[in-house]
Amino acid sequence: MVTSFQHTKLSPKGKTLVFGSTVVDVVIKVPSLPTTAQDVNIISQHHQLGGCAYNVAHILQLAHVPHQLCSPVGCGVYGEFVAHALQEKNIPIFARLQDTANGCCYCLVEPSGERTFLSHHGAEYLFRREWFTQQVLEGADSIYICGLELEEETSPDLVAFLEEQGQFQIFFAPGPRITTIRKDFLNRIFALSPILHLNEQEACSFTGTEKLQDALFQLHERTGNDVIVTQGAEGSSCFHHGKIHFVPSNKTRVVDTIGAGDAHIGTIIAGLHLGMELSQALEIANAVSAAVVSVAGASLSKEAFHQATKNYFHSNEFHP
Repeated sequence: MVTSFQHTKLSPKGKTLVFGSTVVDVVIKVPSLPTTAQDVNIISQHHQLGGCAYNVAHILQLAHVPHQLCSPVGCGVYGEFVAHALQEKNIPIFARLQDTANGCCYCLVEPSGERTFLSHHGAEYLFRREWFTQQVLEGADSIYICGLELEEETSPDLVAFLEEQGQFQIFFAPGPRITTIRKDFLNRIFALSPILHLNEQEACSFTGTEKLQDALFQLHERTGNDVIVTQGAEGSSCFHHGKIHFVPSNKTRVVDTIGAGDAHIGTIIAGLHLGMELSQALEIANAVSAAVVSVAGASLSKEAFHQATKNYFHSNEFHP
């Protein structure tokens, strides 16, 4: 039985600005991760649209939650791939940098389904203050950032912009790069009381703790807001209002884990926008993540999403 508890209130009509990357995922299935000087024959490879921001925006789109994908698109072969794919999906291109190549992500997938990323950063992580017009900000009440954009040359402007938007709820999902982001930038982001989203390994590594409960407590002390930690096939936990809540997940067959964390936080954002209690949003997010890892790639079909969410996002209860 999942415990019910309160959460940060977002408006059903509020828009989420989704900051971060849209890239080409080069998915390479390997028998094992290569070691130095080893020669490995891969099992297969293919290209697909990916990136943290795109994956989150895709979930918000499936849930019919207002949002804007704020992801610059560069030039070059990967930039053309991204631009064409977004146009095919009728997703507006936020900004186009014709003088900077778009990056990509090499996703090495082992037989277990676990993925290892080799990221080549490009235009997708560069942000300019002049892009954030009143038109972009109008109707917004929350911002998602993946954190990788805080490692780029434009990061001071981005952090300053976030500090100016005190009325917005920030969702921060930096992944394993949380240990490499500049401490002064992290401190400034934490001071904005973001809802933090990490996996168990990331949370414990960053805090230097062995027990998840200690990591949750320390992270909450840093942000003063909810902390959500995914625990793979087990489910997810959060620290909320002084208590740790665990929400189990159903077992599933793992094909690959690409985009599972993005789908999880995207579902939570969608659920909170539609007035769900955090406990229910976590339960549904676990189901969506399980659905994502059971298929190849990061994107669920509309049918798979509705099946995983049991049509919660289409019910009258959550669409006033």
